[in-house]
Parts: sequence; structure tokens; C-alpha cells
Amino acid sequence: MGSAAIPLLLTLKVAATATVLALLLGVLAGLALARWRFPGRDGVDAVLLLPMVLPPTVLGYYLLVVLGSQGALGAWLDQTFGIRLIFTWQGAAIASAVVAFPLVFKAARTAFESVDPDLEKAGRSLGYPEWAVLLRITVPLAWRGIAAGAMLAFARAMGEFGATLMVAGNIPGRTQTISIAIYEAVHAGEDALANQLVLLASVTCIVLLVAAAALVRRGHLAVVPV
Repeated sequence: MGSAAIPLLLTLKVAATATVLALLLGVLAGLALARWRFPGRDGVDAVLLLPMVLPPTVLGYYLLVVLGSQGALGAWLDQTFGIRLIFTWQGAAIASAVVAFPLVFKAARTAFESVDPDLEKAGRSLGYPEWAVLLRITVPLAWRGIAAGAMLAFARAMGEFGATLMVAGNIPGRTQTISIAIYEAVHAGEDALANQLVLLASVTCIVLLVAAAALVRRGHLAVVPV
């Protein structure tokens, strides 16, 4: 189990970081598209959902172009702060966050759209400013859907392979997540290690999916499946 613990712990760190990033951006985007009506709204929605349907290698290529040493963001981070994201666990977290983002975004948007507008109007009629309406009425009513999306995003980030491999590579102990470790173990003929890793990943994801389904049933919301 010791050999399996290292990629598992790294995967949990990457998935947790990716989930936080996806949660912050997904909730903001979900709220914006649930509340604002503007030309091109459907196009923006389609673009934000692209990571759900694009091949992971395509996403990985885009991220390499953006985060690489020759990319606009990657070059700026390197020259300004000395930060390099390629072949690091932080790069793996960003790749996983991009892949997991649509799950949080779609769940958050559905949750916000399910909030009764009359309740928000009642809050405004009592003199609440918009931020108070959001924090005291909208978010408490939508939190189950958001939490379900976050759990699905965590499970998706744990299983990410293609984009993570392209951005972070396969460095044991540094960027080798559990999905990549399983791939390596199978190709190396290490069946016992592969079985341990598969079991750990499967149990973790099943627990998260069951918890997410329970939240959805209690909140009467629909979320996009992984």
C-alpha cells in the first residue's frame, strides 16, 4: 500500500486544489449566466462547457500554449515571479480545474436558476443590499446544488489523465497522479499495484458520487453527470 499512497496523496492534493479553483470560477460564472440576460449568452454558455466535450489532449495542448514558457501567461509568470507551471503539481491542478469547471458551472447555474425570485424580491423589499440578498437568501437556497457540483468536480479531477499528463508530465512523487500511476503500473506489468490504485480510486469516487446524489435528491436539483 505504500507505493499506492504516494500517487493517491498527490492526487488528493491536486484534486482539492482543482476543486477550489473550479468552485470559485464556476460559482461566479453560474451566477452571472443565471442572472444576466445579454446578447451571445448561449455562445458564452457553450464556450464554458467546452472542456466537458473536448478531448483532454486538446485541452492539454491549449494549456501548454497558454502556460508554457512561450505562452503569454506562462512567460509573464516566469519573467515576473519566476513561476513555472509546466511539469509541476500546480500545473496538474490547473489542468484538472479546467476539466472539472463545467461540472461546477452547470450545477451552480441550475441551482441559482431554481431559487424563487420572489424570495429575493422580498429580501430587497426589506432593505437588503444586493450582496446581502446573495449571501443571506440566494446562496443558502442554492448551496446543495453547488456542493453537489463541487463533489462531482473533485471526482472528475481525481480521474483526469490526458490534460494532466500533457501539462504536468509523469514524474513519480511530483506529478504522477493516480490515473497516470495506474497506466504506468499496467504497462509495467505490476498488476498488484494497479489493483490497489484502481480500488482506492474507485472507492473514493463512488463515495463522492453517492454523496452528490444525496445532495441532489434533497435539493431537487439536476446536475450534469461525470
